[in-house]
Amino acid sequence: MFIINNILILQTNRFVTDSPSTLRGFIASRFPDNPLLHHHLNNPNKKGLVYTYPKVQYKIIDGTPMILGIGEAKEIVKTISNIDYLNLKGKRYLVTEKKLIEQDVNFSVSEDLLTYKFLSPWLALDEESYKRYRKRNPEERQKQLESILVGNIISMAKGLEYVIIDKITALVDVKEVPTSLKSTPMLGFLGTFSVNFEIPDYWGIGKSVSRGFGTVKRLESS
Repeated sequence: MFIINNILILQTNRFVTDSPSTLRGFIASRFPDNPLLHHHLNNPNKKGLVYTYPKVQYKIIDGTPMILGIGEAKEIVKTISNIDYLNLKGKRYLVTEKKLIEQDVNFSVSEDLLTYKFLSPWLALDEESYKRYRKRNPEERQKQLESILVGNIISMAKGLEYVIIDKITALVDVKEVPTSLKSTPMLGFLGTFSVNFEIPDYWGIGKSVSRGFGTVKRLESS
């Protein structure tokens, strides 16, 4: 399955130290009428979150803000490319250069195991799975995370209307890292994983991917 996505890269006058959540909040405040940008229902009679794989995702990679638009959201990323500054929790960053990359990317089952690196913490566990994780030995934890990763990919595919028929196999090599979501301490994971599935660079896996968590990049085979 081929999908067009746009990546907007914003070069700023200084290294951005804020989180992707603050970037998301700033863009949402500038464009409040588009639910794809903030994932909240834009209906006065029905409030809440849009529960599907986020087609707009916010990243800060090595101090550089990036906004990813997938499929139907690719044009939205174009419309916000005219911003010339960022105001992130009172800190103002001037946008000195903008680069919009349009790509035709493949999202599908692969015949081979492909290896990826997490560029930001993967939020794999919810409250219940965290309790089970803590009770298990290292080998059981490994299997639990591999099962969750497969589930994450299946959820992504469902949100993008791609039907997976073949069996997905995953191997993870990650370590625990402390992180936080909305000021709440969370357990995240960094490292690598291999899976027989093609995932485009900078897409997110797991929970809160719109806020930059679980961003992946494929590693070249040696």
